[in-house]
Amino acid sequence: MQTLLLWLFYISTFYAFIPGMISRLFGYRVFRKGIGRTDYGLTFDDGPDPHYTPLLLDLLKRYDAKATFFVVGSHAEQHPEIIKRMHDEGHLIGIHNYVHKTNWLMRPATVRKQIDRTDEIIFSITGERSTYYRPPWGIVNLFDFSKRRQVQIVLWSAMFGDWKEKLGAEKLTEKLIAKLGPGEVLLLHDCGTTIGADPNAPEHMLIALERMLAEAERRGLHSVRIDEMIKAVQRSPITHLSFGKRLLVGLWLGWEKLFQLLFQIKTISQEDPFLHYRLRKYQGRTVHMDNGETLSKGDKVIELHFDNRQLFELGVHSRSTAQLAIRLIRRMEKDLPVLAERICGDVELAESKALYGVSMINRGPEKFGFIVLDLPSGLFASSTKFYLSILMSVIHPSGGARLKERSDQLVPKMILMPVSQLLDQMNRQLPHKHVERVHEEERTLEAELPGATVVH
Repeated sequence: MQTLLLWLFYISTFYAFIPGMISRLFGYRVFRKGIGRTDYGLTFDDGPDPHYTPLLLDLLKRYDAKATFFVVGSHAEQHPEIIKRMHDEGHLIGIHNYVHKTNWLMRPATVRKQIDRTDEIIFSITGERSTYYRPPWGIVNLFDFSKRRQVQIVLWSAMFGDWKEKLGAEKLTEKLIAKLGPGEVLLLHDCGTTIGADPNAPEHMLIALERMLAEAERRGLHSVRIDEMIKAVQRSPITHLSFGKRLLVGLWLGWEKLFQLLFQIKTISQEDPFLHYRLRKYQGRTVHMDNGETLSKGDKVIELHFDNRQLFELGVHSRSTAQLAIRLIRRMEKDLPVLAERICGDVELAESKALYGVSMINRGPEKFGFIVLDLPSGLFASSTKFYLSILMSVIHPSGGARLKERSDQLVPKMILMPVSQLLDQMNRQLPHKHVERVHEEERTLEAELPGATVVH
């Protein structure tokens, strides 16, 4: 008996668990996230529901939002009028099996019948075949990958547990808005009759979704169908990268997420992340800055970091170095005033002496008031150059050829700007508490050194 159970464990692991993990973590042969600056995807599972789905369609119509519905075939069979309305109003209809049963518990032939039967129902109502498939609970089995020529498997980049009524509209709203962004594929549910779901949960989903749609409208974001997102990805230069480069980029982006978590990196603009920062102590050599201030070891600095995903997408979509530089300058013009505002409202940030960064993309910072300096020779400079040169070979419009031709110019450099200079440029003032603290320190210094003169 023990041997039999062990064999069942091995079979189920290779049949569904490992394929499911590979598809979830690495996106192997599935679609789970798009690209672009303004489009995101709303997807709904388990419907149609005779009560909640029409209310959802009304809401989407008010906001001119297009969505993708992964319908359960037996539900579609019972409510063909809702399927027809989805189609007539421009939404995409995908397959979610004929019954809501995991592929883990079905043979490949049974899964194929589930897909075909649901497709026939959709075709009989709309006159169009469905080629987009989401397995229940997102669990694929080993043989689902072989269906790639017949159907496109679609997963998601964010799910919210909205099938539970106890989550509530307020918490769900927070979660939705936190994940709202370009390229995201959001998973929600318009039916609460599935096993494990609460019957009234979609009511809270509709309240939270309306709030999120209003926020998306304010940000200039648009919900589009999954097929449109897939076409955008297929048109992108990213799809022409070799497997090795895509793997390198995946590891790079994964490292960025880990780095941000470990070092508590903050984002200047959550709505459209481009610049990240953290407060730290400067560890380099003494630098005399243009405004007469001196930056010494131990002084607080605001360390800046480009968003790697945005940097990569800007690079692969730029035709030349000049175009890449222009796009980077435009993004900096957008984020630096926000950073100045953030500094004015944060006493800790206001106590930092300079903005600081190390980058191989260092042509153009002078436009904003930064000074560009060579890194001191040593292990940090050489290791940084090696690391950044590999990444630049991927994101640079001319690839590795450019690095070989002009390797003398593509070297990592340090960029610095006094915080006071940034605030002057943006017509901002230090926070009141910070000014009071500086004055208090000066008065203390006067008391301790009565022969010294302090100029306020």
